[in-house]
Amino acid sequence: MQELVNTINNYVWSEALIYLCLGAGLFYSILTRFAQVRHFREMWSLLLNNTESEKGISSFQALAVSLSGRVGVGNIAGVAAAIGFGGPGAVFWMWVVAFLGASTAFAESTLGQVYKVEENGQYRGGPAYYFERCLGWRWLGVLFAISAIIGCGIFLPGVQANAVGNAVTQVFGDGAMVVTSFGEVGTHKLAALAVILMVLAFIIFGGIRRIANFTQIVVPFMALGYIVMALIVVFLNLDKVGGIFGLIISDAFTAQAGFGAAIGWGVKRGIYSNEAGQGTGPHAAAAAEVAHPAQQGLVQAFSVYVDTLFVCTATALMILITQQYNVVGELPAGQFIVQNVAANTEVGSAAFTQMALNSVFGNFGQLFVGIALFFFAFTTILAYYYITETNVAYLNRVFNNRLPLIVFKIILMAMVAYGTVNAAGYIWGIGDIGVGLMAWINVLGILLIFFVHKPAILCLKDYEDQMKAGGPITFDPVKLGIKNATFWEARLAKANAKAEAAANTEQSKTV
Repeated sequence: MQELVNTINNYVWSEALIYLCLGAGLFYSILTRFAQVRHFREMWSLLLNNTESEKGISSFQALAVSLSGRVGVGNIAGVAAAIGFGGPGAVFWMWVVAFLGASTAFAESTLGQVYKVEENGQYRGGPAYYFERCLGWRWLGVLFAISAIIGCGIFLPGVQANAVGNAVTQVFGDGAMVVTSFGEVGTHKLAALAVILMVLAFIIFGGIRRIANFTQIVVPFMALGYIVMALIVVFLNLDKVGGIFGLIISDAFTAQAGFGAAIGWGVKRGIYSNEAGQGTGPHAAAAAEVAHPAQQGLVQAFSVYVDTLFVCTATALMILITQQYNVVGELPAGQFIVQNVAANTEVGSAAFTQMALNSVFGNFGQLFVGIALFFFAFTTILAYYYITETNVAYLNRVFNNRLPLIVFKIILMAMVAYGTVNAAGYIWGIGDIGVGLMAWINVLGILLIFFVHKPAILCLKDYEDQMKAGGPITFDPVKLGIKNATFWEARLAKANAKAEAAANTEQSKTV
């Protein structure tokens, strides 16, 4: 099975996908005139918008939900894997993916807002919706929905849960061993699994608002705490920081592990971590209550920065400064190019990060990473559930039956259990397939949307024009030539009718 997973992965994550993701980011960066840089201040101001409704969540809550998906195991174990297999230079390519990917995130999240719908009292949207409504290709929407359900509902939750199980074992040991169908599993890992499943069930059966309320508290707290720990490590080793940045940049082009390995692992783990182009961010973006679609596009672009430039960089600096890492060569397999720690240290796990903090803070550092991993992974599983729910709802519009959603809640929880007790390499391989499938469909789709209709670029220009004019900020898709944005058409018609009624009332009072 391991060999089959690796073979599929080699096809899904070929060089074509790697350069497609980088190319799409560069393409939208040029088209938007690098909006991810020009509108950085606007991104900050939009985060203060706490407008929400019974049907939608605030921009900050949408950011928290999307960050719960972006900030996960990829920020701790994923960065360690990128360094372990691609060398320090892989971090540079993660930065490139983040910078270019911010424009991709803007485009896809703006599309998510433009073509969102109101279903059963809440806002829903995502690639499946904008492929059907913008391109008129329902088959492509169905294809993405199926890939998202398989990726986020089946493949990816196990990656997050696996990292939690490994972190618990690293901190507390195995405990008493219990024989299961997956082999011997420690009681400490089983206890962690029980806690995850109980809390997960409570939240996912409460819908998007319960998820949003939980993540808007947990995500900022855990991300800030993690970055503070990293800053302490940096300040204690200020004399090494310049050399570390020099190593990252030089190794990006003269890579120890090979140029292809540095780019490949940097891009792969970068996309896995920040999810730009993967098509997951638009689901949370569509649920936000905003005045203009471009606003949520900019907020989601900012979330890519938070994920990679802040959290992933924090992890990379801790590992490289403390030199708690190995670099594995591709040929011959398993040979170390750089070896600083024990040869049996799992490269694809959070071990490098735990060892880095442990070298500075002692056992507390190891414990902190375990706790951070728990919350990072848990909130990511919540985001995966919401994405799965949205795509099940998309496919379920014909039948309008609650049973499929209940079934997928059970399947997702089963995959969490499966991932917790299985081997890291095997689970990461399955997760990569899930990410790759969604990325292929979504990146090609949003590029095609530009050549057909250009709605994201039209939205950005319209928003910029209204900002220059001093507002008010409104969105009229018909005026921009954007078709099938029925939610916004209905909202505008309702606002116009309300304004007309108020004007008539005022006129009658005057008479």
